[in-house]
Amino acid sequence: MQKEAVVENKTPSIEQQEQIEKTAVYVRQTLQGEASGHDWWHAHRVWSLAKKIGQAEGADFFIVELAALLHDIADWKFHDGDETIGPKTAQTWLESISVESNVIEHVCEIIKTISFRGAGVFTPMKTLEGKVVQDADRLDAIGAIGIARCFAYGGSKGLGVYDPKKKAELHQSAQAYKNSKSTSLNHFYEKLFLVKDRINTKMGQVIAKQRHEYMKAFVDEFLAEWNGCK
Repeated sequence: MQKEAVVENKTPSIEQQEQIEKTAVYVRQTLQGEASGHDWWHAHRVWSLAKKIGQAEGADFFIVELAALLHDIADWKFHDGDETIGPKTAQTWLESISVESNVIEHVCEIIKTISFRGAGVFTPMKTLEGKVVQDADRLDAIGAIGIARCFAYGGSKGLGVYDPKKKAELHQSAQAYKNSKSTSLNHFYEKLFLVKDRINTKMGQVIAKQRHEYMKAFVDEFLAEWNGCK
Protein backbone atom coordinates (compact mmCIF):
# COMPACT_ATOMS: atom_id res chain seq x y z
CA MET A 1 0.00 0.00 0.00
CA GLN A 2 1.36 3.39 -0.99
CA LYS A 3 1.90 5.72 1.94
CA GLU A 4 0.29 9.16 1.90
CA ALA A 5 2.69 12.05 1.41
CA VAL A 6 3.62 13.77 4.65
CA VAL A 7 2.92 17.51 4.52
CA GLU A 8 5.66 19.42 6.29
CA ASN A 9 5.07 22.91 7.62
CA LYS A 10 7.66 25.51 8.43
CA THR A 11 6.85 26.10 12.08
CA PRO A 12 7.72 29.52 13.57
CA SER A 13 10.70 29.72 15.91
CA ILE A 14 10.29 31.02 19.46
CA GLU A 15 11.34 34.49 18.31
CA GLN A 16 8.92 34.38 15.39
CA GLN A 17 6.10 33.21 17.66
CA GLU A 18 6.72 36.22 19.87
CA GLN A 19 6.52 38.48 16.80
CA ILE A 20 3.22 36.85 15.81
CA GLU A 21 1.83 37.40 19.32
CA LYS A 22 2.91 41.05 19.30
CA THR A 23 1.26 41.46 15.90
CA ALA A 24 -1.99 39.94 17.17
CA VAL A 25 -2.05 42.45 20.04
CA TYR A 26 -1.33 45.32 17.64
CA VAL A 27 -4.08 44.31 15.23
CA ARG A 28 -6.59 43.81 18.04
CA GLN A 29 -5.84 47.25 19.47
CA THR A 30 -6.05 48.86 16.02
CA LEU A 31 -9.25 47.22 14.76
CA GLN A 32 -11.20 46.66 18.00
CA GLY A 33 -14.71 48.07 17.74
CA GLU A 34 -14.62 48.67 13.98
CA ALA A 35 -18.24 48.31 12.82
CA SER A 36 -18.11 47.53 9.09
CA GLY A 37 -17.25 43.84 9.39
CA HIS A 38 -13.51 44.47 8.96
CA ASP A 39 -12.82 44.38 12.68
CA TRP A 40 -10.48 42.40 14.93
CA TRP A 41 -12.77 39.39 14.90
CA HIS A 42 -12.64 39.27 11.11
CA ALA A 43 -8.84 39.28 11.31
CA HIS A 44 -8.98 36.63 14.03
CA ARG A 45 -11.21 34.33 11.96
CA VAL A 46 -9.00 34.74 8.90
CA TRP A 47 -5.94 34.03 11.05
CA SER A 48 -7.51 30.85 12.47
CA LEU A 49 -8.76 29.56 9.12
CA ALA A 50 -5.49 30.40 7.35
CA LYS A 51 -3.61 28.29 9.89
CA LYS A 52 -5.98 25.40 9.25
CA ILE A 53 -5.65 25.62 5.46
CA GLY A 54 -1.93 26.29 5.71
CA GLN A 55 -1.47 23.12 7.76
CA ALA A 56 -3.14 21.07 5.03
CA GLU A 57 -1.14 22.75 2.26
CA GLY A 58 2.29 22.68 3.92
CA ALA A 59 2.68 26.46 3.94
CA ASP A 60 5.18 28.56 5.88
CA PHE A 61 3.26 29.36 9.06
CA PHE A 62 5.21 32.51 9.91
CA ILE A 63 4.31 34.15 6.59
CA VAL A 64 0.73 32.90 6.73
CA GLU A 65 0.08 34.10 10.27
CA LEU A 66 1.57 37.57 9.83
CA ALA A 67 -0.21 38.16 6.52
CA ALA A 68 -3.54 36.88 7.84
CA LEU A 69 -3.35 39.12 10.89
CA LEU A 70 -2.29 42.22 8.96
CA HIS A 71 -4.26 41.81 5.73
CA ASP A 72 -6.86 44.45 6.72
CA ILE A 73 -4.74 46.66 8.95
CA ALA A 74 -5.44 49.65 6.69
CA ASP A 75 -7.98 48.61 4.06
CA TRP A 76 -8.19 50.83 0.97
CA LYS A 77 -12.00 50.87 1.30
CA PHE A 78 -11.59 53.13 4.33
CA HIS A 79 -8.69 55.22 3.04
CA ASP A 80 -10.09 56.88 -0.10
CA GLY A 81 -9.18 53.93 -2.31
CA ASP A 82 -5.46 54.13 -1.50
CA GLU A 83 -4.16 50.60 -2.15
CA THR A 84 -0.66 51.42 -0.88
CA ILE A 85 -1.57 52.28 2.68
CA GLY A 86 -2.17 48.69 3.81
CA PRO A 87 1.24 47.34 2.75
CA LYS A 88 2.96 50.49 4.04
CA THR A 89 1.29 50.24 7.44
CA ALA A 90 2.16 46.55 7.68
CA GLN A 91 5.76 47.23 6.67
CA THR A 92 6.19 49.93 9.30
CA TRP A 93 4.84 47.63 12.00
CA LEU A 94 6.92 44.61 10.98
CA GLU A 95 10.08 46.70 10.84
CA SER A 96 9.35 47.98 14.35
CA ILE A 97 9.43 44.41 15.73
CA SER A 98 12.55 43.46 13.71
CA VAL A 99 11.02 41.01 11.24
CA GLU A 100 13.46 40.04 8.48
CA SER A 101 13.22 42.07 5.28
CA ASN A 102 12.46 39.10 3.00
CA VAL A 103 9.53 38.14 5.23
CA ILE A 104 8.24 41.72 5.24
CA GLU A 105 8.40 41.81 1.45
CA HIS A 106 6.45 38.57 1.16
CA VAL A 107 3.78 39.62 3.66
CA CYS A 108 3.33 43.03 2.02
CA GLU A 109 2.98 41.44 -1.42
CA ILE A 110 0.16 39.27 -0.08
CA ILE A 111 -1.59 42.29 1.47
CA LYS A 112 -1.18 44.23 -1.78
CA THR A 113 -2.77 41.46 -3.87
CA ILE A 114 -5.39 39.96 -1.55
CA SER A 115 -8.47 42.10 -2.21
CA PHE A 116 -11.30 41.41 -4.63
CA ARG A 117 -11.36 44.24 -7.19
CA GLY A 118 -14.28 43.45 -9.46
CA ALA A 119 -15.85 40.61 -11.43
CA GLY A 120 -13.59 41.22 -14.42
CA VAL A 121 -10.41 41.77 -12.40
CA PHE A 122 -8.31 38.81 -11.32
CA THR A 123 -5.66 38.98 -8.59
CA PRO A 124 -3.80 35.66 -8.61
CA MET A 125 -1.37 35.04 -5.77
CA LYS A 126 2.24 34.21 -6.64
CA THR A 127 2.95 32.03 -3.60
CA LEU A 128 1.35 29.21 -1.65
CA GLU A 129 1.18 31.38 1.45
CA GLY A 130 -0.62 34.08 -0.50
CA LYS A 131 -3.15 31.57 -1.82
CA VAL A 132 -3.81 30.27 1.69
CA VAL A 133 -4.41 33.72 3.20
CA GLN A 134 -6.47 34.89 0.24
CA ASP A 135 -8.70 31.82 0.58
CA ALA A 136 -9.19 32.39 4.31
CA ASP A 137 -10.12 36.04 3.71
CA ARG A 138 -12.53 35.22 0.89
CA LEU A 139 -14.18 32.42 2.85
CA ASP A 140 -14.96 34.91 5.63
CA ALA A 141 -16.81 36.99 3.02
CA ILE A 142 -19.32 34.22 2.29
CA GLY A 143 -21.68 31.94 4.21
CA ALA A 144 -23.59 33.07 7.31
CA ILE A 145 -20.83 35.36 8.55
CA GLY A 146 -20.38 36.74 5.05
CA ILE A 147 -24.06 37.66 4.94
CA ALA A 148 -23.79 39.50 8.26
CA ARG A 149 -20.62 41.30 7.15
CA CYS A 150 -22.20 42.30 3.83
CA PHE A 151 -25.05 44.16 5.50
CA ALA A 152 -22.81 45.58 8.22
CA TYR A 153 -20.53 47.05 5.57
CA GLY A 154 -23.44 48.37 3.52
CA GLY A 155 -24.87 50.09 6.58
CA SER A 156 -21.52 51.64 7.47
CA LYS A 157 -21.32 53.11 3.95
CA GLY A 158 -24.91 54.30 3.85
CA LEU A 159 -25.93 51.82 1.15
CA GLY A 160 -29.50 50.60 0.87
CA VAL A 161 -30.42 47.01 1.64
CA TYR A 162 -32.14 46.47 -1.73
CA ASP A 163 -33.65 48.48 -4.55
CA PRO A 164 -35.18 46.57 -7.48
CA LYS A 165 -34.48 49.56 -9.75
CA LYS A 166 -30.73 49.27 -9.14
CA LYS A 167 -29.32 46.38 -11.12
CA ALA A 168 -26.21 44.45 -10.19
CA GLU A 169 -23.14 45.15 -12.31
CA LEU A 170 -20.21 42.87 -13.08
CA HIS A 171 -17.47 45.48 -12.82
CA GLN A 172 -14.74 45.14 -15.42
CA SER A 173 -12.20 47.40 -13.73
CA ALA A 174 -10.99 48.00 -10.21
CA GLN A 175 -11.96 51.66 -10.47
CA ALA A 176 -15.53 50.83 -11.46
CA TYR A 177 -15.77 48.46 -8.50
CA LYS A 178 -14.42 51.09 -6.12
CA ASN A 179 -16.85 53.71 -7.40
CA SER A 180 -19.91 51.47 -7.11
CA LYS A 181 -22.77 52.72 -4.94
CA SER A 182 -24.91 49.62 -5.30
CA THR A 183 -27.11 47.97 -2.65
CA SER A 184 -26.10 45.31 -0.18
CA LEU A 185 -28.15 42.63 -1.94
CA ASN A 186 -26.52 43.44 -5.27
CA HIS A 187 -23.16 42.75 -3.63
CA PHE A 188 -24.05 39.07 -3.64
CA TYR A 189 -24.16 39.11 -7.44
CA GLU A 190 -21.24 41.52 -7.86
CA LYS A 191 -18.85 39.64 -5.58
CA LEU A 192 -20.05 37.05 -3.10
CA PHE A 193 -21.52 34.55 -5.57
CA LEU A 194 -18.27 34.75 -7.57
CA VAL A 195 -16.00 33.81 -4.69
CA LYS A 196 -16.58 30.04 -4.87
CA ASP A 197 -14.88 29.78 -8.24
CA ARG A 198 -11.88 31.87 -7.17
CA ILE A 199 -10.70 29.73 -4.27
CA ASN A 200 -7.17 28.37 -4.61
CA THR A 201 -6.90 25.38 -2.27
CA LYS A 202 -8.73 22.05 -2.05
CA MET A 203 -9.82 22.58 1.55
CA GLY A 204 -10.96 26.09 0.72
CA GLN A 205 -13.02 24.83 -2.20
CA VAL A 206 -14.89 22.36 0.01
CA ILE A 207 -15.71 25.05 2.56
CA ALA A 208 -16.66 27.54 -0.16
CA LYS A 209 -19.18 25.18 -1.75
CA GLN A 210 -21.07 24.78 1.53
CA ARG A 211 -21.07 28.50 2.28
CA HIS A 212 -22.09 29.36 -1.29
CA GLU A 213 -25.18 27.17 -1.07
CA TYR A 214 -26.15 28.79 2.22
CA MET A 215 -25.96 32.25 0.64
CA LYS A 216 -28.01 31.18 -2.36
CA ALA A 217 -30.76 29.90 -0.06
CA PHE A 218 -30.69 33.18 1.89
CA VAL A 219 -31.03 35.35 -1.23
CA ASP A 220 -33.83 33.16 -2.59
CA GLU A 221 -35.69 33.55 0.71
CA PHE A 222 -35.02 37.29 0.82
CA LEU A 223 -36.42 37.87 -2.67
CA ALA A 224 -39.43 35.63 -2.03
CA GLU A 225 -40.31 37.64 1.06
CA TRP A 226 -39.63 40.94 -0.73
CA ASN A 227 -41.98 39.99 -3.57
CA GLY A 228 -44.74 38.93 -1.16
CA CYS A 229 -44.53 35.25 -1.99
CA LYS A 230 -44.15 34.28 1.68
